[in-house]
Amino acid sequence: MVETAFVRIAVVCLAIAGMAPLAFAANSVTLSVSGNSESFNLVAGGANNSGSPDITATTSWTLAPPCTLWVYAYSSSASAALTDGAGHDIPSSDFYISDNGAASTTLTNTVAFGGANAGLQLENIGIGPATKNSSVTDTMTFKIDLSGLPQLPAG
Repeated sequence: MVETAFVRIAVVCLAIAGMAPLAFAANSVTLSVSGNSESFNLVAGGANNSGSPDITATTSWTLAPPCTLWVYAYSSSASAALTDGAGHDIPSSDFYISDNGAASTTLTNTVAFGGANAGLQLENIGIGPATKNSSVTDTMTFKIDLSGLPQLPAG
């Protein structure tokens, strides 16, 4: 059975700047996201449940070099990255993100925010004189693998 499920993106993208300790210039980081929901056609036991539409996150900054900017996608829980609140949980190990056309990767790393084993580093940008005022765009596609969750109903 194929049903459409609307899932609010439980993955939060976050940009963090590691500042030089004595940076005196004004620093700012702005993150804008193209949408806040994703639609999936979930097939019970299906391994390739793709989401739509793609979500684009643009991180813009004005930073005093030298520093490093990290961008993460993360969930608050590895065991319930996505949930309906009724006990039907999808772990972060079954939630995939493809960033800018790269291979899909699960949110199974521990990053600066979110739950342990529930994150993915999207960017690691060294900020120098040439990149102190710039931006980066991450276009993400999402996939849910239900093959290891046969008890989870479709929809």
